[in-house]
Amino acid sequence: MSRSPHPLAGPIVAPSILSADFARLGGALALVDPARDWVHCDIMDNHFVPNLTFGPLIVAAARRLSAAFLDVHLMIERPETLIAGFREAGADLVTVHLEACADPAAVLAAVRSSGARVGLTLRPGTPFAQAEPWLKDLDLFLVMTVEPGFGGQAFMPGMLEKVRAAREWRERHGARYLIEVDGGISSVTAPQCRAAGADVFVAGNAVYAQGDPAQALAALRAAIR
Repeated sequence: MSRSPHPLAGPIVAPSILSADFARLGGALALVDPARDWVHCDIMDNHFVPNLTFGPLIVAAARRLSAAFLDVHLMIERPETLIAGFREAGADLVTVHLEACADPAAVLAAVRSSGARVGLTLRPGTPFAQAEPWLKDLDLFLVMTVEPGFGGQAFMPGMLEKVRAAREWRERHGARYLIEVDGGISSVTAPQCRAAGADVFVAGNAVYAQGDPAQALAALRAAIR
């Protein structure tokens, strides 16, 4: 179970282990500072998105290897069937896709009752307004800045408007969710997202595909501050 009740405050970098070398996962996670970073886990089922990644076993391994806050993004059909498994593996926060939920209220309630913090996200083409009925009860709203499914894609600048909409809605309604961005996040795009209102920055290739991942992570931390 969770070992790291990270405060809900940004800005936070969340390196995505999808881009790490799984043969050296311990070393990849050693770069993450539990006092200020999260670890992001991209879960894909080859149904909701055209890619297959990993399940609770890898999340459990990450939990054993790091005390950092585990941010688990479920890009899967019928997410309600696996919420308990990922929570038991150590997920601190579970984010589901609105498009994958037959009954969003029930799925979000299942995440909450598991003991995990609750996140919701949309595909880039889904209007922000479709998430509004559930925003008040979220801990995190994730703005996908690429189409979900694969790492290494180019950042979609048009999604900055969705970040702004999420920030404005939060301010207008007194909501508490953090705004996360995921896809094409780098030292160049992260400041744009920060200016638009983002609090949490998922970065895969911008950290783990660089010659010096530790230096790349430090640069990203500096870029959002």
